[in-house]
Amino acid sequence: QVQVVESGGGLVEAGGSLRLSCVVSGLTFDNYPMGWFRQAPGKEREGVSCISAEGDRTFYESAVKGRFTISRDNAENTLYLQMNSLKPEDTAMYFCAPMSRGVTSVQRAGGMSEDQALNAWGQGTLVTVSA
Repeated sequence: QVQVVESGGGLVEAGGSLRLSCVVSGLTFDNYPMGWFRQAPGKEREGVSCISAEGDRTFYESAVKGRFTISRDNAENTLYLQMNSLKPEDTAMYFCAPMSRGVTSVQRAGGMSEDQALNAWGQGTLVTVSA
């Protein structure tokens, strides 16, 4: 049984930073690409960033490119998202998930979508950015 536990969210002023963490158990972590997704109030869940199983390739959606950095520690089964220069529009519940598609496949598809993730969602961690 796959378990995903996100943490690190909070309330921050615009321009501030947060670092999200995600610990995964119940699968061989370093066999899977991993992704961060977010869901703002009243909106559908959308992709943010993903990383290859080895950690050597990354993808960012245009809304966060240049501000967010995804990384992983396979020895600790942990995924990270460093978020800098936060904006009010980054306010959302953030989720991580193992992916069924790799970074190259995501790029060829033109971006991330929820159906590229395995159905193993955690509770998420809430990020609120005040203006």
